Amino acid sequence: MATNGRLIAGSHNRNEFVLINADEVGRVTSVKELSGQICQICGDEIEITVDGEPFVACNECAFPVCRPCYEYERREGNQACPQCKTRYKRIKGSPRVEGDDEEEEFDDLDNEFDPHQTAEAALSARLNVGRGNPNGSVYATPSEMDPAALGTEIPLLTYGQEEDGISADKHALIVPPFMSRGKRVHPVSDSSMSLPPRPMDPKKDLAVYGYGSVAWKERMEDWKKKQNDKLQMVKHEGAGGNNDGDELDPDLPKMDEGRQPLSRKMPISSSKLSPYRLIILLRLVILGLFFHYRIRHPVHDAYGLWLTSIICEIWFAVSWVFDQFPKWVPIKRETYLDRLSLRYEKEGKPSELAHIDIFVSTVDPLKEPPLITANTVLSILAVDYPVDKVSCYVSDDGAAMLTFEALSETSEFARKWVPFCKKFNIEPRAPEWYFAQKVDYLKNKVDASFVRERRAMKRDYEEFKVRINGLVAMAQKVPEDGWTMQDGTPWPGNNVRDHPGMIQVFLGHDGLHDIEGKVLPRLIYVSREKRPGFDHHKKAGAMNALMRVSAVISNAPYLLNVDCDHYINNSKALREAMCFMMDPTSGKKLCYVQFPQRFDGIDLHDRYSNRNVVFFDINMKGLDGIQGPIYVGTGCVFRRQALYGYDAPKKPKPPGKTCNCWPNWCCFCCKSRKKHKKGKTTKDKKKAKGKDASTQIHALENIEEGIEGVDSEKASFMPQIKLEKKFGQSPVFVASTLLEDDGIPPGASSASLLKEAIHVISCGYEDKTEWGKEVGWIYGSVTEDILTGFKMHCHGWRSVYCMPKRPAFKGSAPINLSDRLHQVLRWALGSVEIFFSKHCPIWYGYGCGLKPLERFSYINSIVYPLTSLPLLAYCTLPAICLLTGKFIVPELSNYASIVFMALFISIAATTILEMRWGGVGLDDMWRNEQFWVIGGVSSHFFALLQGLLKVLAGVNTSFTVTSKAADDGEFSELYLFKWTSLLIPPMTLLIINIIGVVVGVSDAINNGYDSWGPLFGKLFFALWVIVHLYPFLKGMMGKQSNVPTIIVVWSILLASILSLLWVRINPFVTRGGLTLEVCGLDCD
Repeated sequence: MATNGRLIAGSHNRNEFVLINADEVGRVTSVKELSGQICQICGDEIEITVDGEPFVACNECAFPVCRPCYEYERREGNQACPQCKTRYKRIKGSPRVEGDDEEEEFDDLDNEFDPHQTAEAALSARLNVGRGNPNGSVYATPSEMDPAALGTEIPLLTYGQEEDGISADKHALIVPPFMSRGKRVHPVSDSSMSLPPRPMDPKKDLAVYGYGSVAWKERMEDWKKKQNDKLQMVKHEGAGGNNDGDELDPDLPKMDEGRQPLSRKMPISSSKLSPYRLIILLRLVILGLFFHYRIRHPVHDAYGLWLTSIICEIWFAVSWVFDQFPKWVPIKRETYLDRLSLRYEKEGKPSELAHIDIFVSTVDPLKEPPLITANTVLSILAVDYPVDKVSCYVSDDGAAMLTFEALSETSEFARKWVPFCKKFNIEPRAPEWYFAQKVDYLKNKVDASFVRERRAMKRDYEEFKVRINGLVAMAQKVPEDGWTMQDGTPWPGNNVRDHPGMIQVFLGHDGLHDIEGKVLPRLIYVSREKRPGFDHHKKAGAMNALMRVSAVISNAPYLLNVDCDHYINNSKALREAMCFMMDPTSGKKLCYVQFPQRFDGIDLHDRYSNRNVVFFDINMKGLDGIQGPIYVGTGCVFRRQALYGYDAPKKPKPPGKTCNCWPNWCCFCCKSRKKHKKGKTTKDKKKAKGKDASTQIHALENIEEGIEGVDSEKASFMPQIKLEKKFGQSPVFVASTLLEDDGIPPGASSASLLKEAIHVISCGYEDKTEWGKEVGWIYGSVTEDILTGFKMHCHGWRSVYCMPKRPAFKGSAPINLSDRLHQVLRWALGSVEIFFSKHCPIWYGYGCGLKPLERFSYINSIVYPLTSLPLLAYCTLPAICLLTGKFIVPELSNYASIVFMALFISIAATTILEMRWGGVGLDDMWRNEQFWVIGGVSSHFFALLQGLLKVLAGVNTSFTVTSKAADDGEFSELYLFKWTSLLIPPMTLLIINIIGVVVGVSDAINNGYDSWGPLFGKLFFALWVIVHLYPFLKGMMGKQSNVPTIIVVWSILLASILSLLWVRINPFVTRGGLTLEVCGLDCD
């Protein structure tokens, strides 16, 4: 390897390669060049070894220490370098000391105890002071010296000569080299020895004399400064490599802040976590006592109601366990953006930050307004990241010309918007939300030009909105012959279900520049090919197509996917993610960095729990302390290699230590067993490999290895065959997966790359490959996000939850109840599909890298729709109890009352402590609890039914894209009520419980004071259901004019049925029947 005379340093454990520009501090080739180096312990000169190289004691920082001091420190001192505190490693020819066996890399037993060779090494190393003389004399005679070591190759200096121009106090005393065999112990000096002076002129260059100057400290500081300034990280751990070290190499000095970790964990305070964990354990004990009482005390006159309630309560307890214990070790994280810049963005040098490909997915421009998509794209193009390292890919899965034209307009407006954002460093960088901020935009802005340019930019954006809205208005009426482009050719996507693949590069590095002449990030439009008869796998298939296109065109090592309505709210979001991905200490084991979802345009009280704060601020923090958060579908930065289905790098096991303290016959049996076991394992592996030809390929080394029994010519093609079976029949794409430093294959032209990009988005490309099974986004569920993250965690990868102070992304949430319920229905249906698939976490992935508590969280994320059945039954029980006069609990004893009260208190305490360490408000917690009931009895129940129909009857269900709010006024759709069958179950529960309360109270009034006591438990039960369904009631009755007729019809029908039931029960008549009494009148 050519190093051009530069110093090469590295660490095997960290897989780092450091190149130091040593043009000035060059390699020492002569004694004069070595003259500036003196030992900083004893002041002696640094010697030359037998190889003609300067002696270096510490290979990490090269702290100047002579060999005698080095050996003395190893033998008598702390065995560490005085500067960097790195333990001294044994140099060949030096005697062994304690601890050498653990890090020995060579064996030098032959030369280790040879005194003659040690003396020769000492003489040839400039005969330093401190070696003992076997003759006992202080001065060594010429006959005692090795003549080979005193050749003319190393010139010796003369002594005893003085110069007249130098005063006596300026003379320096130098120890003669022939005193090196004295009896004194190095480095203690002997004051009794008379040392002849050596004159040194301070005006001359001291290197002429071959010795160091008295100003060695200044020279050392200059030397250190040059090293720090010219340090270059050629290869860092976070970008790949095969080394699997998980922590910093202790042998590598931390030279500056840029070498420090880029992030750190911040555990939750023990004062908050310890009581929380104690309450959880106490709640488990109380639950045991509760079920012990409930099962041992059945209600015989209402056995059916009692048994139903017991089954429901047991299921609720099991669900609570799966939800609670993954929150056992919550953590927070902190990033250091300044260290990221110090490490990868050195002044005067190109940025070394990694490339990022950003995916934006959209389907229907009428439900996902193009203006929202345009704002998302503009925020991406203006992100605070090197422009040559950002590529934005927009997937139009609806092949809509409206989306295409809107992107064309967006690329033109970006030429003005991007330089404006970067010039004034504004936040957020989505123009719609920036100009909608109700803040004083003049605050902290002293530049007079800002006001002028902001007003001009706002006018330009209003004109841009008019053009986009004009396109939307024109797209409402499709021409009979379909759309045509400006050149008269028909739009290829006129038939949404049958069209070719389309790619358009709007912005590129060598293409359109901004108004200041600077390069803009890439902006590429992609619409994959669709043909009848092919399963295109919805969003997961679109994401996989984008993944292949980006690999052919830019092939960045990291990917960010966002929904079309999730704009970048924090321009440094990509840098936040890179603080984890490019961190040398732990970045190489991360598969993705997940950001929380935050939303705009939600009403103040968040009636339908759109923000989902409890999940993002409590559950996800808990998962981050185990193996990482689950993937939620948007706002996530991936490592491309993890999406390719490779296993996470594993930490190498330390080599086994052999026992040399016992006789061989003691270990003979164990050794033979180990050999036998090893051989058996190898045979088993070969057998398994031969039996299962369809075994999944997870690691690159498995792909590249040959197969036994095949001739050499075929063996050379076997890796290519395996790669094509896994990734598809595209040589360019397969080559991109093997590039060590990512990027596109060298020598490829733009035309050839675009042609290959069209090939990889063809509808039949994934046939007979591993796409959707082991590679990319995983198929088999409409919630491909949970399944994809689960597969990566099963491969041993970790994920990280990043919560910057300023939210990284913000999106639009469905604001009316109907859209919200449809969104929850889609999520629940995906979980049901995973539950009935082979990838169910209950039985999939054992023996891999998935941790037990992480498995608990995945089980909870796919079984929660099953809770709808016991929840429906449990919410119906109060009405039945009130209408029949029965109850699910017998008359309570003192012990039962204490158990019930303890259970309620433990539930409240757990909630309060979670709010405390999670930073969640009481209002958010209560809204989350309410919508858990509303969604559980509606969306989750229908998702379970649809999932069973799909599994048992093969009936496929299609999900509806959630409408994104456009600019139609604040909260204009909050009370909009759209008819959907999802509204029937909660409405029915609400009505029967209200009627049950009326019946119960009427019955108590009719029967007198004694009936009020048993009524309170039933009323509390029914009111619990009504209060939880209150947002549903308010949403339904918020605006009477918006309630659909069908809702009124169903309400009248159910009210009639319940009225007939009321008449049948007749609460105003006593339970014993009619009582006839004599009226007292004589009718005769």
